Amino acid sequence: MELLRFCTVGSVDDGKSTLIGRLLFDSKAIFEDTWDAIERTSQARGEEYVNLALITDGLRAEREQGITIDVAYRYFATPRRKFIIADTPGHVQYTRNMVTGASTADLALILVDVRQGVVEQSRRHAFLSSLLGIPHLVVCVNKMDMAGYDQAAYEAVRADFQPFLERLDFKQVTFIPISALKGDNVVDRSTEMPWYDGPALLQHLEEVEVPPPGDLEAPRFPVQYVIRPMREDFHDYRGYAGTVAGGVFHPGDVVTVLPTGHRTHIEAIDTFDGPVTAACAPMSVTIRLADDVDISRGNMIVAGVAGTRGPSIGNEFEAWVCWMSERGRLLPGGRYALKHTTHNVRAVVQSVDARLEINTLAEDLSPDGLSLNEIGRVRFKTTEPLYFDAYQRNRTTGSFILIDEATNDTLAAGMILGAIPA
Repeated sequence: MELLRFCTVGSVDDGKSTLIGRLLFDSKAIFEDTWDAIERTSQARGEEYVNLALITDGLRAEREQGITIDVAYRYFATPRRKFIIADTPGHVQYTRNMVTGASTADLALILVDVRQGVVEQSRRHAFLSSLLGIPHLVVCVNKMDMAGYDQAAYEAVRADFQPFLERLDFKQVTFIPISALKGDNVVDRSTEMPWYDGPALLQHLEEVEVPPPGDLEAPRFPVQYVIRPMREDFHDYRGYAGTVAGGVFHPGDVVTVLPTGHRTHIEAIDTFDGPVTAACAPMSVTIRLADDVDISRGNMIVAGVAGTRGPSIGNEFEAWVCWMSERGRLLPGGRYALKHTTHNVRAVVQSVDARLEINTLAEDLSPDGLSLNEIGRVRFKTTEPLYFDAYQRNRTTGSFILIDEATNDTLAAGMILGAIPA
């Protein structure tokens, strides 16, 4: 069956965790012991109903404060499709956690409280979802039961949000009025909103198109480890292990090894279960080449050559950066460790060209730097060339993180826009 990864995003108290709990409960994906545990916890907290948000909010601090802090992953399946859900936090303080949970999603499910309407975090998370290359967005206008299932209230939220979303880079945007607490339009169509003629949420999730993983026309294989077994019966074995980041590789394909530019062809592709005739993203495989080539961790095996089907090669590029550190700011001249696929290099910030204003999507073209949770366009120069694609083409080879070399803390996430011309 196909697998759909989706994340829930939106502001605090818009009902993200409750929606996931309702989706799992109504689709019969909760075990009895789990249900008994959250039922007892709800009673101990003095709540008049079973709090479905407790299914994903497992940390003590989350249950005490009634908010989501860390990303929680849940898995379920229907006869038509498998699903992986990432429940991400809504508080602005945990925007970095939201970026982490949404980075691998094929669909973003953003909740808006019909009583509060569209707030800054709604716009922030919608923009971040677009920036992260998520093609599908579902806007769940939640808590319709508290608005008397009023169509005018739903239409007001839709009219407010839609012009903003039209400026973002989504392939498809769908609005669904729901009540996560009552289950209206979550798994089954609601009888309380006869004016809504669209699908229930689960039906939409089962039918939405799952995008292919990576650019199928541009094979990419970052080398993670060189395998040379020290056994007599494997003394001639040399394999290059890693995860396919895009495209499809076959035995017999002519490939180029970067950075040397050596051309050779694939002799075989091995997996834990034995040889395969094709490897595509996101399979973890070992590639054996026909020639002995000097290859190490951080190198990349690609089809074609640079300038055609190959990636960009260079040490200067521009990227959108989401700054995640509370301890400092991203400033011109800043020096960091940069991790791109399996390649680790040092990088310096050449300039911060723009800072984004979330509510208007306007760019401040004279920023002095980036602070916590701010997003900007930044130019970098690295000590060694990288082999990269634009993030919109390949989410794996087009992304990177910045690391503090002294503390090893992750400071920022970056999405590459392209190389800077010489």
